[in-house]
Amino acid sequence: MGASELVPDGVPRPRLYAVHDWTDGEWAFEAEVLDYVTHPVVSPERADLGHDPALPDEWWADLRRALAVLAEAEGAKVTVRDGWIERAFPQFLGIPAPAKIERVTGHGDLHWGNLTTMPLTLLDWERWGRVPYGYDAGLLHANSLLVPDVTDRIRREFAAVLDTPAGRVGELAALAEMLQAVARGWYLDLAPSLLARAESLTGVRPPVPVHSEVTA
Repeated sequence: MGASELVPDGVPRPRLYAVHDWTDGEWAFEAEVLDYVTHPVVSPERADLGHDPALPDEWWADLRRALAVLAEAEGAKVTVRDGWIERAFPQFLGIPAPAKIERVTGHGDLHWGNLTTMPLTLLDWERWGRVPYGYDAGLLHANSLLVPDVTDRIRREFAAVLDTPAGRVGELAALAEMLQAVARGWYLDLAPSLLARAESLTGVRPPVPVHSEVTA
């Protein structure tokens, strides 16, 4: 079962009408028929944020409410696996993996290319599932580090999540994934901020990211 069956209607997302599968020799294809979303994406050209989009208070309240509702939904799969965390924390953060991971249902890919302006819509549900508590907010925060006003807003809006031991683990998981992306050649402008944020949470300077094929 997918997001269309398990995610409550209170989470704003495009409605799924049909799925079409077909094969051509060794190739398999799948197409989904979804609502056409007309309102603009916050950051259509990049996942991270390059400027303050000046989103209204109502937008932030809607996002906070959507993630809270989503967290209580039944999740179809584990998105950020324990095995990946066991490898990625030492490799990308320089610390041992946590002994305990609290999980909730989350979007799994919450960045600025997957969020629209008013009215809020969450796009691209391919990675949704059971994620570490705080992972979604932590990933959005990591993708906002070049815009301090926005990171400050995220920390205020999601303080009840991020300012907890479980939420800290979720944010660190998001940072480890972003630093893995740096090792693959992405987010190079963001890398110093990612390293600094991780160090501020752990007290340990992460290793400089190097090319890696560790998969989440």
